[in-house]
Amino acid sequence: MPQFSSKRRIRHSAPQMFDLVADVERYPEFVPLCRSLKVRQRTTEPDGTEIVIADMTVSFKLVREAFTSRVTLDRPNLKIMVEYLRGPFSNLENRWTFEPKSEDTCDVGFFLVYEFKSRMLAILMGTMFDTAFARFSAAFEKRADAIYGRPGIPRGSSS
Repeated sequence: MPQFSSKRRIRHSAPQMFDLVADVERYPEFVPLCRSLKVRQRTTEPDGTEIVIADMTVSFKLVREAFTSRVTLDRPNLKIMVEYLRGPFSNLENRWTFEPKSEDTCDVGFFLVYEFKSRMLAILMGTMFDTAFARFSAAFEKRADAIYGRPGIPRGSSS
């Protein structure tokens, strides 16, 4: 089963990065391959975790696929877990971790394992998915710089 993982030191706080990744409605604006995302349901559990059920449509050239996921936003522990519910995969699991290193620096961990139901879809999308996932971390870091300002440059300044 293909998998991808990365850990990057980001010059933004762990809570800021958690909030950015948790804001799934904004993914079509900056996440590679994400064409649309619709939140079906959002609930808060007694322990404070938030559960989001969302439909995401990804596309690349002529291939367009939609899938549904359950996203667990564990703010107290700065972790996000994405579990696959239905769509073109036989398996999809995604985990994010946000480990504070200082007041304005954190390590962002990203792990993904997936497998397509269709061998043909795996052939069409596989290599492209690997390339896109390699760019995911950079896309979120770039988005953080746009939202929170680039480290060392005051917000609202141009460079």
